[in-house]
Amino acid sequence: MTHNPIRPWRNIDRRRSRQIMVGKVPVGGDAPITVQTMTNTDSGDVKATLDQIIRCVDAGADIVRVSAPDQAATHALREICRESPVPIVADIHFHYKRAIEAAEAGAACLRINPGNIGSADRVREVIKAARDHGCSIRIGVNAGSLEKHLLDKYAEPCPEAMIESGLDHIRILQDNDFHEFKISVKASDVFLAAAAYQGLADCTDAPIHLGITEAGGMLSGTVKSAIGLGNLLWMGIGDTIRVSLSADPVEEVKVGNEILKSLGLRHRGVNVISCPSCARQGFDVIATVSKLEERLAHIKTPLSLSIIGCVVNGPGEALMTDVGFTGGGAGSGMVYVAGKQSHKMNNAQMVDHIVELVEKRAAEIEAAASAEAAE
Repeated sequence: MTHNPIRPWRNIDRRRSRQIMVGKVPVGGDAPITVQTMTNTDSGDVKATLDQIIRCVDAGADIVRVSAPDQAATHALREICRESPVPIVADIHFHYKRAIEAAEAGAACLRINPGNIGSADRVREVIKAARDHGCSIRIGVNAGSLEKHLLDKYAEPCPEAMIESGLDHIRILQDNDFHEFKISVKASDVFLAAAAYQGLADCTDAPIHLGITEAGGMLSGTVKSAIGLGNLLWMGIGDTIRVSLSADPVEEVKVGNEILKSLGLRHRGVNVISCPSCARQGFDVIATVSKLEERLAHIKTPLSLSIIGCVVNGPGEALMTDVGFTGGGAGSGMVYVAGKQSHKMNNAQMVDHIVELVEKRAAEIEAAASAEAAE
């Protein structure tokens, strides 16, 4: 239990979409907002791809996308889907046979634009394969690959063109009586993506997959994603998210979870509240927080931890967290537990001690939850 209760002015009124299933994971409706990423290994290398998927799941991924550009990839997808601990989305572009093969291989979802895979007969074959094998579909509109007739009509990628593209693809699925789909309208420009998503949200009740595509490297991409996705989520738009970074997919998952956590939309792991440090600090805040984040990464139970360098804001922050440490003088600081002052601790032993306290509190919460579920 955290000591920072949700108050009315923090509530987000989520857009109500209909719900679909991606494997066993619900997306949309009142289901929790899920975090996705995409592997960047050679999809034909089963071991490397599965190893990366498992690392992403350990970091908090609910769904993982795997590119399936050729037959070797769709052949490998069968084992990947069978061994993966989370549902796999097969990323398909243009080639309808790859989509059928991916569905047969056990993919939980196909990322494909129905209007880009050829004739109406081919579209029907893909939809039949998806229906026969229990696949959902993600329509993935991207500002960088809009259809030529829309670029001719609008002269450039714009929100109206992206929305029209999305609705055209939706119509194809609905005309074939297929409704297990979600949709994204991504752009690398934050303003363009946000405007397209806002307009799309008014036009369909389909679950929405949020993303700022090709956002950039670790720092710039994180900032762009936090601004773009954060604002849309704050408006209640979005049922599943993928942060796109030129970085390890594990980092995408971490950033996605932190965005949701910052808005109170997801509660997973330790929420660290720490100061930027200054000349008042009684210990090395930056190094301490880095060590704690690494050593507490394995904890999935929602907990709050405050690490503040001095007594200016430290006691106030500690009152609202499960565990807290506030720097003092003479090489020691004050430990807070459950929002109350508990005991002093030597700075040199502080990291080990805080890890022990957090792990103990996490175990207590898990035990209480298990006991409640058993009743």
